[in-house]
Amino acid sequence: MPSDRTVLPAGDTAVLVQVAGLPEVLALAAALREAALPGVLDVVPAARTVLLTTTPGTDLAALRRAVLALPVQAGAGPASGAAVEIPVTYDGPDLEEVGRLTGLGAGGVVEAHTGTPWRVGFGGFAPGFAYLAGGDERLHVARRDEPRTSVPAGSVGLAGEFSGVYPRPSPGGWQLIGRTDVVLWDETRDPPALLQPGAEVRFLRATRTSPPPERIATEPSGGDLEVLATGASALVQDLGRPGLAASGVGRSGAADRAALRLANRLVANPEDAAGIEAVFGGLSMRARKPMTVALAGAPAPADIDGRPMGHHAVLTLRPGQVLTLGPPPSGLRTYLAVRGGIAVPPVLGSRATDVLSGVGPAPLGPGDVLPVGPEPATFPIVDVAPVAVPPSDVVTLRALPGPRVDWTVDAAALVRTTWTASSRSDRVGMRLEGGPLRRADRGELPSEGMVRGAIQVPPGGEPVLFLADHPVTGGYPVVAVVLDADVDRAAQVRPGQQVRFTLVKEYP
Repeated sequence: MPSDRTVLPAGDTAVLVQVAGLPEVLALAAALREAALPGVLDVVPAARTVLLTTTPGTDLAALRRAVLALPVQAGAGPASGAAVEIPVTYDGPDLEEVGRLTGLGAGGVVEAHTGTPWRVGFGGFAPGFAYLAGGDERLHVARRDEPRTSVPAGSVGLAGEFSGVYPRPSPGGWQLIGRTDVVLWDETRDPPALLQPGAEVRFLRATRTSPPPERIATEPSGGDLEVLATGASALVQDLGRPGLAASGVGRSGAADRAALRLANRLVANPEDAAGIEAVFGGLSMRARKPMTVALAGAPAPADIDGRPMGHHAVLTLRPGQVLTLGPPPSGLRTYLAVRGGIAVPPVLGSRATDVLSGVGPAPLGPGDVLPVGPEPATFPIVDVAPVAVPPSDVVTLRALPGPRVDWTVDAAALVRTTWTASSRSDRVGMRLEGGPLRRADRGELPSEGMVRGAIQVPPGGEPVLFLADHPVTGGYPVVAVVLDADVDRAAQVRPGQQVRFTLVKEYP
């Protein structure tokens, strides 16, 4: 068996394969895609690793053996793409700091960044984001100690040996040295990503900047379900878009997948039909035609024209009737399914809204009118008795040790501590407060693939539990991964609610 790769645990639905460097990563990723191993959904190359995500129930021990035995052709990888020039205005908030860290000064950083061609190594983090390698070695700098909660679209950054451009606003920990108005991701373009694997990239000093072109919204020709109010948030969600992570497109989908599946079963939809995910009630919708509806997830009190509607009940809305949700006594996210499914146009094979990447339909707002698809022909028999109400007290989540558990000084502190979900939590991740986890002094971790349920520890030490819209790749160590079956429960944790973790077993 090859001794040039190590298979690390990454939860109960993924493994992380570590190799020597980027050339080995690209060759291994090409071999894995060609092999099409059973159960593998996504092959996600990164700086020193390849992440394999799988369908639940895949035999990970067998997958590990297959990966270790897989022959790899040296030098295999993506062919060179067309060269791309990116004009940059070098006025980033970290430019002076990067100049100090490198000893080049701000002007020297700009000269080094524009003076050497870069090449697209792999995609990740977000749609259109490319990790660019091969630049001036003097620009190797560590990420920020604490990631920014929002980085503007077009920001040009450095992290480790890589440079990159943020396609849209998102959290990020890269050192920002400038900005560009080049559009990195456009779903109307084929392919949508400007930067393709293998392409040469040259950065230029911009002579002027202009705002990005406005996207023209298309007005729906008609609809069946009118949005009157949305509360904190209301999104169209299905079960997401697996298989696109190597392009920087995360799976996304319902934060509580079990709740959406149940709501769909109640109205005889396929389990992956699109419904509406409402956060902490506040949703109000008016029917424009007769339709059958059901609710699942957080038990929000609901009424139809003032008449109470039971949770998990299947009811008919008549034209003009209004369905309204109040705040649930426990849990956070309630799912509304309509027989026939919400039939907004799919994007990249899914109707899910990804709030991190911006892929999919926009968040719902008052005045939106949604189409509903054709009704299924039959109703199945559905038993909902085993459905548990989301807890209102301490939530205990089961987890496995993560691939970088050795990057903490005291890994057991994750289990000993009672954590509190921060008000800064969202669909990307649950930020946990309760005292920092001390990280071992092991330098900078190269970017690697991330999974739903990963518990990542930034340098500040307060963990982040990734949820449905997590970044595809990240550069902070993952010390544990919540079991896939428990991630749905995590999605129902409210800000201020307490969370504990228990390690259930060692990796096989």
